[in-house]
Amino acid sequence: MKCPHCKHDDDRVVDSRTSGEGRVIRRRRECLSCFMRYTTYERIEETPMRVIKKSGERVRFDRERLLKGMVRACEKLPVSIEDLERATARVEARIAESYDREVPSAVLGTAVMEELRDLDQVAYVRFASVYREFRDVSQFLDELKPMLEGGKGGS
Repeated sequence: MKCPHCKHDDDRVVDSRTSGEGRVIRRRRECLSCFMRYTTYERIEETPMRVIKKSGERVRFDRERLLKGMVRACEKLPVSIEDLERATARVEARIAESYDREVPSAVLGTAVMEELRDLDQVAYVRFASVYREFRDVSQFLDELKPMLEGGKGGS
């Protein structure tokens, strides 16, 4: 590590502490040439998750976009934002557990649908209609049939 003052590259660590839930190490250093003290931080460099869209395009995973889609499906329904935040966190954890760097959008969409199905059936059908691109009422009925027969729905 080069001293920010004299640019000498010989220093010693005076103090070292973890912070940020153990994800960051803060080090207090002293230059052995000019004796100036300075602080450095060491963090894990995380590779951001990418979503592989139907077109093959790869885009950065966006938690806010995921949450926004779930909020839109739940508009005017008795589902709290806290419930949606928790559902979003479960979807995130599920994909992080199963996929290293890239996740197909179909997997992401299915995970969201499963969460919404457990929260509110109307929200589930709303999301499914957009996600699966329903073109007519018969597709809605096909989605609703398992739910009406006592199952949890979805194919």
